[in-house]
Amino acid sequence: MEGSEAIHPDKSAESGALEARVTTGPFRKLEKDGEAYIVRGETGCLAFRFLTDDLFRIVAFRGEAPDWRTTPAVEEPQGGPGALTVEETEDAVRFATGSVAVIVDKSDLAVTVTNPEGGRIMRQEPVQWNGKAGVGAAYAMAEETHFYGLGEKTGFLDKRGEKYTNWNTDVYAPHVPEIEALYQSIPFVIPAAGGNGYGLFLDNPGRTDFDMRSEADRFTIGCSTGSFSLYFINGPSLKQIVSRYTALTGRMELPPKWALGYHQSRYSYMTQQEVLELARTFREKHIPCDVIYLDIHYMDEYRVFTFDPARFPDPEGMMRELRELGVRIVPIVDPGVKKDAKYPIYQEGVRGDHFCRKLEGDIYFGDVWPGTSAFPDFTEERTAKWWGEKHEFYTKLGISGIWNDMNEPALFNESKTMDLDVIHRNNGNPLTHEELHNLYGMLMSKATYEGLAERLGGQRPFVLTRAGYAGIQRYAAVWTGDNRSFWEHMALAVPMVLNMGLSGIPFAGPDVGGFAHHTSGQLLARWTQMGVFFPYLRNHSAIQTVRQEPWSFGPEVEAIVREYVGMRYRWMPHLYNLFRDAAETGLPVMRPLLLEYPADPNVANLSDQFLLGEDVLVAPVFRPDTDYRAVYLPEGVWIDYWTGEALEGGRHILAHAPLEKLPLYIRKGAVIAEGPLKQHADDPVREYAEFNVYGASAAADFRADYALYEDDGTSFAYREGEFDVLRANAAGTGAGLTLSWSYENGCRIAANRKTVRFRLRYPDFALGGAAVEGLAAITPEQLASGAIGYIVDTACGELIVQAADAPQGGRLAVRIG
Repeated sequence: MEGSEAIHPDKSAESGALEARVTTGPFRKLEKDGEAYIVRGETGCLAFRFLTDDLFRIVAFRGEAPDWRTTPAVEEPQGGPGALTVEETEDAVRFATGSVAVIVDKSDLAVTVTNPEGGRIMRQEPVQWNGKAGVGAAYAMAEETHFYGLGEKTGFLDKRGEKYTNWNTDVYAPHVPEIEALYQSIPFVIPAAGGNGYGLFLDNPGRTDFDMRSEADRFTIGCSTGSFSLYFINGPSLKQIVSRYTALTGRMELPPKWALGYHQSRYSYMTQQEVLELARTFREKHIPCDVIYLDIHYMDEYRVFTFDPARFPDPEGMMRELRELGVRIVPIVDPGVKKDAKYPIYQEGVRGDHFCRKLEGDIYFGDVWPGTSAFPDFTEERTAKWWGEKHEFYTKLGISGIWNDMNEPALFNESKTMDLDVIHRNNGNPLTHEELHNLYGMLMSKATYEGLAERLGGQRPFVLTRAGYAGIQRYAAVWTGDNRSFWEHMALAVPMVLNMGLSGIPFAGPDVGGFAHHTSGQLLARWTQMGVFFPYLRNHSAIQTVRQEPWSFGPEVEAIVREYVGMRYRWMPHLYNLFRDAAETGLPVMRPLLLEYPADPNVANLSDQFLLGEDVLVAPVFRPDTDYRAVYLPEGVWIDYWTGEALEGGRHILAHAPLEKLPLYIRKGAVIAEGPLKQHADDPVREYAEFNVYGASAAADFRADYALYEDDGTSFAYREGEFDVLRANAAGTGAGLTLSWSYENGCRIAANRKTVRFRLRYPDFALGGAAVEGLAAITPEQLASGAIGYIVDTACGELIVQAADAPQGGRLAVRIG
């Protein structure tokens, strides 16, 4: 027997009528609302705000007034465009800045953006509402258009032909191209053709969709709830788009230099003794390491802000010995607070009304590692402050870095997250979890970062997060979550981190060696070779998998790991320079070739090699038992790092790459700054600055320049001008070269540095008769001890010059015989 449910209208074939879409309709009138303009249609409206000549915002709405509120992702520029003209004709409304014209068609409120010459940049078809809460629009897509950005997504570099959902999701398995949502949600896309493009950022922290697959000549952007608040970011170059996007959503602070070092982790290092033995082993084996992570087993029954009294009986003593070894601890902190009436953090959270609740007033509980748990409402500033204050538990032990995990938030239930009707009070503007889900992880990391910063006495904090939203780069580094020890996952990491860089997140990387499954010696060696050139470098593995510390697979693999990790530490001055550039410009540390060679069609979807900055090309090996791989060299001349061979670009080559060798190429004429090999960032070894000039020439038109940024590497004093820039130059004279250096601020930062080195690597002139005026030849041993002089090494193809440093800099002359 059937009941009335059998004729529920949603079961009817005619129920599709309920999904009928509504557009804005034709034009009714134009209104000015302060600095904004509202174009009203018969059934919907578009509101425009022009923020700069190259950046404007469109809010689609129905009703009387648009909602101009933004999420915490956005830092809108003030001041407006240089000039704005508004013109209404019979057919259109036209807005024009110095860079773009925005034309709204009166027949249907379609929007076309053109450049000053009238060339079309973007076309947005009429916005549509689906009768529920969903809203979206379609955009013209040319046959040659490629798509970049979108943050942490699987697949190749170019996202054309893909469809993605932005909904922060705990995906333990599988990480494969068909997975449309992962831990991070960055609703920002760059459509580009022929090296030029524009950016679109949908500032909506609920579920959003970007579809570049379903139709041949257009792509769509939509949201299932909340506001359709879209930012158009003009280019035309990709660098301009990324820089302008990060000006809108913020740029990272300089991290402490130790955070750029090698990090070692496992789920889990179970005891205090195991952690100390691990640190001692790194030092005994002379493998550099700055950080050891503590996963969830360090806690007392997974209660945050605790140590297990049996496994870690003396945290203060452990931290004291680790600091003597130059090793820092970064403990995991999850958002779930165990429901336990005797647990002080839970007590405070309940009494202070800091936990998320249902509309009816009950605290929302869900199951995670501690069992039944409550979750702080980070949308409330007072709760975020309370959470930040709790980190004094760690800072008083000397801990200055925190690892935020499970902060999508992830729960052990069918939906993998909070109920959608949980209420976030949002500082007086309450919204449901469905509307704010993607902000939760970012706001947790923001609270963590700010809480640490207030308690570290001017020292820079480090926060690592799994979940985030646009703007997360202001507060945390990002790792790509629970990958696998598969060669395919190693390859997957390259386009994923490259697109994160194009999406404003420069400090990112995967778990080296793979987290789950069982790695092998070959895979660990190859992944470490690649990983040392990623912005974030951590080896992390799961419980019940084979161990993958650097020495786990015998002396051959251990030696390879030692060499490449050591190379990262020698290159730390150059790497830190790139981080400074990212903090200043928003451009990524690790770059797809298309960012530097946008007009080259061969790099539009090049996903298996990358650039470190502008000058270093890295081509990892992604297969076992493979000694050769094809490498694409872009235009110019590239020098093989290992052999010194100068190779013409604009072509593919076959690189020889036995297990101990990572194919690596330096652009001819580039300068790479290096320093001494250290075992950790604070290692008190003898300091020197070394400028490696690749492919130097004595020709009069040769010039190579480098500006080395330096600060104390740990504090925020650089904000007050406590930094220096060491400028180095090599210039051809026709009969030799001049080498010179100077300081912008008189060598204030590196006052204890005694020497500066120039290393001419693989110059294009014969080294046999080379000499340096006023200096004598020295031995390698004398060089290492700090002696002033030069070495000609014809076997290695190098001329090394070591000079006494001075606040006023110096100048040397090289004769080539």
